Amino acid sequence: MSRIEDFEEELPLSMKLANGGIGFGTPFLNYIVAAAITFFYHIKLGLNPYLISLGWVIFILWNTVNDPLMGFISDKTKSNKYGRRIPYLRFGAPIYIIVFILIWIPLVPIGSEILLFLYFVLMLFSFDTVFTMLTVVGYGLPGEMAVSSKARGKLMQYGGIFNAFSHFLSFVIPIFLLTGDAQDINPYFVPSMIIIGILCGLIIFIGSFYVKENKFAQLEEPMSFVEGLKATFSNRPYILSSISAFIFWFGQVILATSVIYYLTFVLQVEGVMALIPVAIFFLMVFLFIPVYFFLMKKLGIKRSFILTLVVSGISFCSFFFLGWNYITAIIGLGILGACISGYYLMPNVVFFDVVDYDEIKTGKRRETTYAGIGALFTKPAQTVAPAVFLLIIIAFGFNQDSATQSVSAQVGIVFAFTIIPGILFFLAGIVMSFYKLDGPDWIKQKEKLRKIHDEKEANYLQHLKELNVI
Repeated sequence: MSRIEDFEEELPLSMKLANGGIGFGTPFLNYIVAAAITFFYHIKLGLNPYLISLGWVIFILWNTVNDPLMGFISDKTKSNKYGRRIPYLRFGAPIYIIVFILIWIPLVPIGSEILLFLYFVLMLFSFDTVFTMLTVVGYGLPGEMAVSSKARGKLMQYGGIFNAFSHFLSFVIPIFLLTGDAQDINPYFVPSMIIIGILCGLIIFIGSFYVKENKFAQLEEPMSFVEGLKATFSNRPYILSSISAFIFWFGQVILATSVIYYLTFVLQVEGVMALIPVAIFFLMVFLFIPVYFFLMKKLGIKRSFILTLVVSGISFCSFFFLGWNYITAIIGLGILGACISGYYLMPNVVFFDVVDYDEIKTGKRRETTYAGIGALFTKPAQTVAPAVFLLIIIAFGFNQDSATQSVSAQVGIVFAFTIIPGILFFLAGIVMSFYKLDGPDWIKQKEKLRKIHDEKEANYLQHLKELNVI
């Protein structure tokens, strides 16, 4: 297939770095929570795994409601001074810091299982509410900064590298501070969480001064909540991409949850030895992001995305056979990192194309509504996955009171770590084969959309002049 030409669009470096910084700080804390909270409350604090699974299931109820609600509220927000996106980043960052820190400092007696369980659920509810407020805004902003796939792709290169680095650190830090002694909490763990929380909050806060949004969208009369839901669920490309996202995130969260268990109880390594396989994985992720960016320009987003999902599925399943020896595990994780790298780049490009398609149909720009409703697909996957992982390893005979596990329990950990995500990635690739927003005709529609944005921007500036704001 020949290269598809796109129109030119330039963005300043400060904007790319700010977007990357927000793309680092916001998910970084969430990645740490996803990777460590189950292990921390299960192994370090001794909370019953069935109660942890129940907590995740209860959490689904709120998780299903708060994301669409936050997206709808952001799209309804109007502020000539700050806009409708940036206030949530700027003023939500301090709250994000506080809630993240409180997760690791239980304010209830650890010996009381019921109180610890309730605190665990409260922290899930509180953290996800603030994270959702930040992420539906941060996720949608790049779509307002640029229209062309090239410009968005460049933004996603920065965002993908920053995001991958945050993902790397979210594995490294818990592995370094939580592996080793099965019961005692490393004295550096909580201070590290405090420092990390503060730094990420500052990055988000500072970044909010350098990103931009389409303020002209404030002049558009927003849809009602019900109208917005109907319009969103009638967007077929969006439904397909969301089903794919559900499948992917289910596998991704099982991967994130299981890594510490895998290193601790299967490879039985800690400290630097535990970090090396993870470092190799993310080194390959970083190295292959430019490769996938090239493939995306050469093959188009659809074919590149399907390729990413399929080769990732193959590498996951292969790792079931490679993951029992330290050396072969390093090789397997390196291959997996190279294969999965494209996923740090492509889903956002698909998402913004889906929002563009909606704007062409409805005449309204609704990134955060889409990001919020998208959580109806992704958040249940992220919520159920840790519970499924725990139930799988328990079924294989995992004993939380033992520092060493039976061969059967080790098989359960590796099975959940490899085969389950591998199958899910294959399914996601099949779903994306039905995705239609790709090719020259779609690029022509996007170029028309950019001209529409220019007209809307001119109307907005005229509106501000009439109000004597400028």
